Amino acid sequence: MTRPSAKGWCPGAYKPMMSGDGLVVRVRPMLARLTQAQVLGLCVTALEFGSGLIDLTSRANLQIRGVAEADHEAVLARLADLGLLPDDPLLESRRNILTPPLWQAGDETDQIANALVARLGDFPELPAKMGFAIDIDGAPQFTQNSADFRLERTADGALILRADGASRGRPVTAATAVDALIDMAQWFVKTDGPSRRRMAAHVAMTALPANWQAALPTAPAQSLRPGATALGTVFGAAFGQIEATALAALVQATQADAMRVTPWRLFLLEGVEPVETADFITEFSDPLLSIDACPGAPLCTSSTVETRPLARALAATARGALHVSGCAKGCARPRPCATTLVGNNGAFDLVKNGRPWDAPTKTGLTPDQLTTALGEF
Repeated sequence: MTRPSAKGWCPGAYKPMMSGDGLVVRVRPMLARLTQAQVLGLCVTALEFGSGLIDLTSRANLQIRGVAEADHEAVLARLADLGLLPDDPLLESRRNILTPPLWQAGDETDQIANALVARLGDFPELPAKMGFAIDIDGAPQFTQNSADFRLERTADGALILRADGASRGRPVTAATAVDALIDMAQWFVKTDGPSRRRMAAHVAMTALPANWQAALPTAPAQSLRPGATALGTVFGAAFGQIEATALAALVQATQADAMRVTPWRLFLLEGVEPVETADFITEFSDPLLSIDACPGAPLCTSSTVETRPLARALAATARGALHVSGCAKGCARPRPCATTLVGNNGAFDLVKNGRPWDAPTKTGLTPDQLTTALGEF
């Protein structure tokens, strides 16, 4: 079945998106890192001008929810004062760049990311959701995350540029990586890639230059988990949603040097030892880490059902991965899942081993019927 139409762009700071609870204002921190002062300032901004909720996105960004249209300019001014609006407004939406969370100052990730940001104006106009992954901290970590241009390493540590959807990539160096990215972006545009909107769809229909398929990336790495790392401690947020008061309290209590955001509903606090907290996930075995749920009603106008209270209720008994989607667009997980519950006119349809827009196994289930229905599989 065809996926229902979703918005063809992501919200930004200058171009927020209206949702059921007000404007969603996206903040793209450089290299996904915020200083302690920036984190605390963002929390104050979310409480003063929004609902007090902050989203962790699948692009390793942050979103303030519930901003009134009349307060948008004040939010922009606050973000600028915090140093969280480093871009020309025309280039901000282009800075969709994933970087591995354990990068170090001055390493190749840092070098390439800064060089890429400095040259975003040299890229041709690309579809709004296209993005980059500088996935070079050892084995690739972002293979399951959205990116169209992927910088990765081979088994012997060499750098390659791989078009999403291709199995092999083009050898590059840290010095030539950005030129190669611009070259690939120009090829995408010249070969009518924008009509297909994403690189993988274009590569499936259009042959890449032969010399862009010379080297295999090494096998993917194990994903990051809650707990201690060399830089600090990783915490999880159920469904990627953070209460600003809870985050500010944790940062102040631990005196974290900085916060690094990931696309996996996890964040890292630099210089912090593991601590107990009731507000965030600290164990990899927590079932909430394997459940996807969009904001649902009333936060999203496309949804006719509440999603996250139900997901929490089902977390302990769910078998395998579970996705609770407010509608058939599947924004929280636009890919197959063992079990997907899809909101439909106030009830739920059940899809097994499929995507939210696939044909359901059962339809019209009430929340009270779901536990029984899930137990049958």
